[in-house]
Amino acid sequence: MEWILLFGAGVLGGILNSIAGGGSFITFPTLMFVGIPPIVANATNTFAVCAGYISGTYGFRQDIAKSAYSLHSIIIFSLIGGGVGAYLLLSVSEKQFINAIPWLLLFATLLFLFGSHINQWTSKLARTASLHPFWSIVSISLLLILVSAYGGFFNAGLGVVVLSYLVLAGYTDINQMNGLKLLISSCVSLIAIVVFVLEGSIDWTRGCAVMLGTLSGGYVAARVSRQVEQRYVKGFVALSSLVMTGYFFVDVYL
Repeated sequence: MEWILLFGAGVLGGILNSIAGGGSFITFPTLMFVGIPPIVANATNTFAVCAGYISGTYGFRQDIAKSAYSLHSIIIFSLIGGGVGAYLLLSVSEKQFINAIPWLLLFATLLFLFGSHINQWTSKLARTASLHPFWSIVSISLLLILVSAYGGFFNAGLGVVVLSYLVLAGYTDINQMNGLKLLISSCVSLIAIVVFVLEGSIDWTRGCAVMLGTLSGGYVAARVSRQVEQRYVKGFVALSSLVMTGYFFVDVYL
């Protein structure tokens, strides 16, 4: 039953990630539910969803190629930030991470609920900002490292954070932005996985069950996504994320 549950959570998470995002709200709590310690569950979840990022990156390869002039710096800063975030995750105690989980889920939930408003605000900020070109490059680079560090530490909500960063960085083509979002997420996840492997922090068998589910879910979503209204999917993700966040607040603090 455990493997069926993990595979099923992966399928649902893969469908949600492909249509609206937010699959980690399903996969991460499920990994904890089957008895995996929180930090290992978080590292395993990063491994499980990485395949979806990579396949998505390949699908957007032509849109990503439009940013060929800046790809090297994007990849390098994403790897640096993701490595820092993964290292920080393994540096905190189990108790500290457990106490942080409700707040991390709340942050990710708010990002999912208000992501469009955040992107509008960052778009206005990007238009009104008038930094010296040197400081503009420095600030955008540091921001990418911070965004990637968040993803290396806790994967949920990473997509919305990266999209907001891309708006601030001056990107406007949504297909290009989605491609770069997946590229950054792939780099963050891959370097984090390397750190987690070196520390022995991934539950491979359970992670593979979830990963196979996410790949299957992504395939199913590609077939049926046009037949499902996104508002229903987003509503389900919003409701499930609020329930999960509330559960962890009660479980940790009451």
